[in-house]
Amino acid sequence: MSQAPAPETRPTVLVVDDEEDLRDIMRRMLERRGFATLIAGDSQQAIAACREHPGDIDILVTDLGLPGVSGGELSRSATQLRPEMSVVYISGLPKELAVADGLIGEDALLVKKPFSSEVLVQTLRSVLGEDDEA
Repeated sequence: MSQAPAPETRPTVLVVDDEEDLRDIMRRMLERRGFATLIAGDSQQAIAACREHPGDIDILVTDLGLPGVSGGELSRSATQLRPEMSVVYISGLPKELAVADGLIGEDALLVKKPFSSEVLVQTLRSVLGEDDEA
């Protein structure tokens, strides 16, 4: 018997990163922890997923340093299409610098690279209002 939630109750995470290896690692990490995942390599693929995916997308996890359109710009476009979607940024930049550079707002959630699966999953569960300790 599996401990993972049934597919229809699994939160869906859209992972956007231009590094294919990192996307694949995050996908596997999240799926093992009970999340459904959608994967995009750039902002165009991410916007297409937001438009075309028939179900909910609970959280957008995006790298801030995407080529072309930044993760911050992507999140603004994506949340216009899906206002209920939460956003978590990943970046090698400290949050203070990302805020100072105008890439994200003061209240944004940023997970600094490199990060462990525990840190990412704990952040996502927090966004979803779930408590791993319960």
